Amino acid sequence: MLIPNSINIQREQNGDYQIEWQTDPTNTAVTVMPLDTTLTVQANYTTGTHGGVRFTGMPSGIRHFFMISDQYGNQVIASERRIDLVGSPNFRDFGGYHGANGKQVKWGYLFRSGQLAELNPDDINTIDQLQLDLVLDFRQVSEQESEQSRLPSNRRPTIYSLPISPGDHSNFLDHLSDSNAGPEGAVQLMIDINRDFAEKQTTVYSNMFKHILATDDARFLIHCAAGKDRTGFGAALILLALGVPQDVVLRDYMLTGQFFIPTKQTAQLQRKYQINITEQALRPVLETREAYLLAAIHSIEQQFKSVDNYLYEALKLGPAEIKELRHRYLS
Repeated sequence: MLIPNSINIQREQNGDYQIEWQTDPTNTAVTVMPLDTTLTVQANYTTGTHGGVRFTGMPSGIRHFFMISDQYGNQVIASERRIDLVGSPNFRDFGGYHGANGKQVKWGYLFRSGQLAELNPDDINTIDQLQLDLVLDFRQVSEQESEQSRLPSNRRPTIYSLPISPGDHSNFLDHLSDSNAGPEGAVQLMIDINRDFAEKQTTVYSNMFKHILATDDARFLIHCAAGKDRTGFGAALILLALGVPQDVVLRDYMLTGQFFIPTKQTAQLQRKYQINITEQALRPVLETREAYLLAAIHSIEQQFKSVDNYLYEALKLGPAEIKELRHRYLS
């Protein structure tokens, strides 16, 4: 059978689509077709442990969806996660995973990204097509003021400011610079910051759910500066609330590493904050590591025994709210 949560779709720079999947047993036959049946495209299948197909001739400028079917009649609709924006490379859809009761998280409703201050006109037009209702901004107020988001004016979404400072570690870059802590110190600080999200930012993440639930069938975007840490924890909470397995949540979290590239960000960060930290010491701050999100999840499990208890006790997300979220965003 086709394993739904294994499907990965990427659009390459030349416009080709590369689609990969896993099956059990591995010799299960799979076919893939664009939902737009009017397209004339070429499909080249590959075989091996992971099945795959490359589509060439796909029109640019629009988002394509595909029907992936196996020989047993199982079908999954899927699309690329990353939305191709010049000014925000880590902008992506985190729907499509399978959650509670085997239902699929809806595509086109849940989005995550980094800052939106550098969007060009084409980027803004692309976001306009997403028909967002809400934008939830986790950046500190100073970040929001100095790098104001550029958003569509025709159908402007409601913006909620939900600033997160990493608690006692808000000056962690200064700490790294002053202490010469090195990479090991940077890793530990990132682990501490992620624990801080779970332990000290419960009001912010509770309000995130409140704003989402206050708008019927909201299409929403959560974001911070890089779309990595504050956003990563927020997206994880949403997926976990929808019943997506933890290993799949971690996989979604790690996708940031494909689009937010540390080697491209180091010099920019050094200039922005005028810090004197070596690239080696700074790299763990910019990297996406499972250990960071797992630190938050382990803290939750230590204090509340389970994520479900945490959602209820710390974030005030009771059975009625969970039921409503799943009713809206699972199909």
